[in-house]
Amino acid sequence: MTKKFDDIVQAGRVHRTVYTDEDIFSREQQTVFSETWVYLAHASEIPEPNSYVARKMGLRSVIVTRDKTREVHVLLNRCTHRGATVCREKKGDKTPFFTCPYHGWTFRNTGECAAVPHEDAYGDGFNKQSFNLKKVPYVAEYRGFIFATLNADKGKKGIKHHLKSAAERIDEWIEHNGGDHKAIRISGAQQYSVHANWKCLYDNAGDGYHPEFSHQSLLQMTQQRYGAGMDLDYFSGGIDATPMYSQDLGNGHTFLDQRPCMYEASAFDRQRPQPGREAIVEQLSQEVGEQQAKEYFEMSTGAGMNLNIFPNLLFIGNQLQVITPLAVGLSDMTWYSTTIDNVPATVNTLRMRTQEDFTAFGEPDDTANFEACFKGMQEREIDWIDISRHLHTQVDRTDENGIVTSVISSDIHMRAYYAEWKKLMESSDESTLG
Repeated sequence: MTKKFDDIVQAGRVHRTVYTDEDIFSREQQTVFSETWVYLAHASEIPEPNSYVARKMGLRSVIVTRDKTREVHVLLNRCTHRGATVCREKKGDKTPFFTCPYHGWTFRNTGECAAVPHEDAYGDGFNKQSFNLKKVPYVAEYRGFIFATLNADKGKKGIKHHLKSAAERIDEWIEHNGGDHKAIRISGAQQYSVHANWKCLYDNAGDGYHPEFSHQSLLQMTQQRYGAGMDLDYFSGGIDATPMYSQDLGNGHTFLDQRPCMYEASAFDRQRPQPGREAIVEQLSQEVGEQQAKEYFEMSTGAGMNLNIFPNLLFIGNQLQVITPLAVGLSDMTWYSTTIDNVPATVNTLRMRTQEDFTAFGEPDDTANFEACFKGMQEREIDWIDISRHLHTQVDRTDENGIVTSVISSDIHMRAYYAEWKKLMESSDESTLG
């Protein structure tokens, strides 16, 4: 197996079958989405005791619950009687129990089998506790972000060991959003179904090379209508000469930093016009004063951070994006909008308008490229996918913590996450639910 992955993941290139092979996709579910920490939900989505959300851990359906003591559990959403999906709603509250619609077996939100209709028919030796819902054994939260893993070694080492230097970047993202992680709230989502392998989507997460070309129509429209100096125009021209940069943070996590250019002046002033913006600016300035209003305006603008937590969580601006594999050539991409509890309502209105902007005008460009790439990868005449940009230009530098920094257009993002992907794919299958 090791020889196989050495053959298809090489320095500066990966084989197209990494994206198209059904067996590789199946193995990913037992390694990548089991052997490492997978992001599942934000704490604000299950704010109260007995609330829950239904999510995916790779192909596994799971329920993320908060019990009456406020402890978080991750349960396999599979009835232990006949295998039916137990919870068929996306989210809920005031739900201490889940009842399987097939035969009425009932389970507590901690997983225990609580009731079996006509239990006497199973005989005196029947023990319903042996039919508890299976639990993902390791669940952890870092500043509101809930992760789970099936791997005992990773689980015992903890989530901060997994995040490494990415934890500091999460802290920076929270600081941009007011500093209080408990005040940050998921407030709606927009979901795309993409006919491409999940890694086609993840490839783009740290790609600073594509905006000038993929989003050319958006950049040109913005410049023609509103002039130079608007959002993303710093991706036009010689981007590697700018102070923006990309980083390999370890364990497959990567970071692309737009802040040196985006916040060179006011990022809020760079934004394209938004409905109601002028009235909000005037109202908020009068209510809280010009200086406080300016701080709120900058907070409402995207963080300028593309932070990628392998394998499925992306921080993009003030939003979260979660990638979910559904089949070798089908993925869900969900954008989650965020609001802040302790700010004026108009600040969150501006945040929402900003978060709608790129998903409306830029994401269609990216989605078309993901699907076009996957279509081309299925052609057998060309085997390799190139990830060699700036591999041989000696621009990378490594600090004392092992963080590798490169220029903004480097393929360091893909090389970094594929190194972790390869390690996981070659790992022994230790993941188990007992």
